[in-house]
Formats: sequence, structure tokens, C-alpha cells
Amino acid sequence: MSSLSNQVRIPLKSSPNKVQPCALKIEEGRVVPLNLDNKGLSFKELKDKQRKLRDGFPTNLGLRVHRSLSWIQRAELSNDDPDAHFIFLWIAFNAAYSENTADDGYSERSIFDSFFVKLLNFDTQQLIYKAIWRKFSGAIRLLIDNQYVFQPFWNYQNGLPGHDDWEDRFTKSKRRMHEALAAKDTRLILGMVFDRLYVLRNQIVHGGATWNSFINRSQIRDGAEILSFLVPVFVTLMMDNPEYEWRQPHYPVVE
Repeated sequence: MSSLSNQVRIPLKSSPNKVQPCALKIEEGRVVPLNLDNKGLSFKELKDKQRKLRDGFPTNLGLRVHRSLSWIQRAELSNDDPDAHFIFLWIAFNAAYSENTADDGYSERSIFDSFFVKLLNFDTQQLIYKAIWRKFSGAIRLLIDNQYVFQPFWNYQNGLPGHDDWEDRFTKSKRRMHEALAAKDTRLILGMVFDRLYVLRNQIVHGGATWNSFINRSQIRDGAEILSFLVPVFVTLMMDNPEYEWRQPHYPVVE
């Protein structure tokens, strides 16, 4: 299987006099640097920014941002329903990263891994890094230590051959994650966290979980909280870098 992350190039236009790009927000009609601290970005803040900047967006970026924002808005209306909140945020994430690569041999995971490489190149203020280390380090550790969002565990439970060693794989995965946390390897941590969240997403979307069940409450709540902070950051970084040429998303608008 090919890996997109090893082939990513970020062809940002630059000039000697251009200020290094950073994450921005709209404040009193002006575009100013963004400082999130422990506060996430709301739909309103993102929409105000999009209205200010969208005339300069290429078609593919504009469509991705527009679709993602619509689902972020819907997610905000479901704060009292963690299952729905998680799913709407995953759709927002999907709208941002997804690419039409059906004929290229790439897996879904390799596509969103390459998406993280792009974002980390864009993220000169280290907003993603700060979110992981200041806000979500505890939730991330709990998620990684949870066997119920580790796909080889379910492969073994479902009798698929070649997964009798799922416990060894799980131990190695946890060790790798804790090493990445110690090394502050943001790219690796993002990939592993979203790998776990992808399993959680599949459980819900494919009918493998009960709505509002107490069994998976902790991972649903933690997953929704992580997505509710990170997905808006992903979208704002995309808006801050309109020079990047995004591929056509799935299901483009056809007149």
C-alpha cells in the first residue's frame, strides 16, 4: 500500500517580503493572529473568517471549507448528544481531508495521515501541538490505552486469521505512543489518535454500537471533545494557506 505522507509537497508561494503565515481570526472586522489557549474555535468565528477570506479561495479549498463548516455548525447543535456530536464532527473532518484517490491505491488512513503532514507544515503557531500537550494529553493516553478502539482486538474477536497476537500488538502500540508522547512527536501522535477514532467512527456508523450506551461513553465523550477542538483548528489552518492546491474532493458540485 502506498503512503501519501511520504510524497507530500507543500508548494506555498513565497516572496522575500512576505510575512511568515500564521493562524488568524477575525476581530472587529480585522484579521488578527489567533491565540486559542484552552478555548476552541466556534462556528461563528470560523464563518466570520471564511466570509472575509473566501473570495481568495480556489474552488477546491472553498468547497472543502464550506462543507466542513456546515457540519461543524450542526455539531454545535448536538452538544447534549455525544454520539451525534462525534459523528457530525467526523463528517466535518472528512469534508476537510477527503480526496478522490480511488484509483491511486491509497488507504483512508494514509490519506488523512498526509493531511496531517500538510497541516503541521501550515501550523507555524503550533496550535495542534499545544492542543495535544496542554489540553488533551490525559484524554489521549486513555484513548490509546483502550483496547476497544484498537482494530486488531476486534479482528481477533471476529475470528479473522492472523490476529491471535493482538495483545502483543496492543502492548507495542501503547509503548510506541508513550515514546511519541515523551518525544513530543506530534505527527505520530495525531496519526495514532485518529487511527483509534477511526475505529470508534466505524463502530457507530456501521451499527456496531448502541446510541447513548453506557458501554462506550468515555471514548465517545473524549473523542468528541478532541474532534471539537482540533477540527476547527484544521479548517482555520486551511483557510490561512489558500496557496496550497488541494485535490478535488469527493462528490464535487456538478452543475
